[in-house]
Amino acid sequence: MARKCQVTGRKTTTGNTRSHAMNANKRKWKSNVQKVRVMIDGKPQKVYVSARALKSGKIERA
Repeated sequence: MARKCQVTGRKTTTGNTRSHAMNANKRKWKSNVQKVRVMIDGKPQKVYVSARALKSGKIERA
């Protein structure tokens, strides 16, 4: 399963890490995604939710 938040859509982003000589190396920034029991349509389900969505109260835990 992909590292993607079911609420906010946050996912792994890509870019470059730069040395002092400005050499570019590809790297990834992984989102802080947790598997949480959440109420969806009145039923508890386990889905991946970002830590930011959990802290801001955008999701109701089961």
